Amino acid sequence: MTLSTVTLQDRFEQLRSNKIFETFVILVIVISALMIGAKTYPIPTGVAQVLRMLDIGITLFFLAEIIIRMIAEKNLKRFFTKGWNIFDFLIVTASMIPVDDSEVALLGRLLRVFRVLRLVSIIPELRILMNAFVTAIPRMGYVSLLMFIIFYIYAAMGSMFFHEINRELWGNITISMLTLFRIATFEDWTDVMYETMAVHPLSWSFYISFIFIVAFVFLNMMIGIVLETLQREHEQFSRETGEGEAGEVHRIEARTLEMSKRLMNMEETLKRMSEQKSK
Repeated sequence: MTLSTVTLQDRFEQLRSNKIFETFVILVIVISALMIGAKTYPIPTGVAQVLRMLDIGITLFFLAEIIIRMIAEKNLKRFFTKGWNIFDFLIVTASMIPVDDSEVALLGRLLRVFRVLRLVSIIPELRILMNAFVTAIPRMGYVSLLMFIIFYIYAAMGSMFFHEINRELWGNITISMLTLFRIATFEDWTDVMYETMAVHPLSWSFYISFIFIVAFVFLNMMIGIVLETLQREHEQFSRETGEGEAGEVHRIEARTLEMSKRLMNMEETLKRMSEQKSK
């Protein structure tokens, strides 16, 4: 590796860590998102041409930015060991697909929409939120499975008791589950309840118990899982960056461990010295 190459890598590493450069990248991503939204409106031909040229410029900028990050990493394998780097690389390279009247034009436009997600990889707080969301999904899956069982039981009960009152809402178990989802979102659920209460006065207990279980218990369980996962992601990020309370605790633990090792070395040294004197 030549000296010029090392200097170029160092400069790219400094550029990658530069806050002004990061802010400019975020600004370009926001402009790219606004352009995608602008194209959904009827615009004059001249403006469309300008937007097309801007899109080409933004695509080339993203390509240059990802190349800078790859060179600044100094180890290409280490660059692809990070999930967010792989995500950025795929989005940038895939957005190079031409968006003319070819068969892959729709795919190219769709991939350009996903360039907005690059904000997640650039902004640390958004990365924490996304990591927490992905980590919480498996645990939320079990809660969702239990919720589905409750939905199924209540849908079967509703179909048995209320299908003669309103077949559009309780005609079969599938429609009943859709009705229960409407009730869980509090979308005019009282109209559904009063309709069945006209025939079954005690049917209010069916709705109240369902709302209590689903809207209160399960919703709070979901929130609890997300908050717990989010707290863990914040602590892990603080340890890695050395910021916040978790980072301070990590530094204290590291210093304590280092002091313990030094004390052990001193004890061993004193022990060897005492053994030599005794001889």
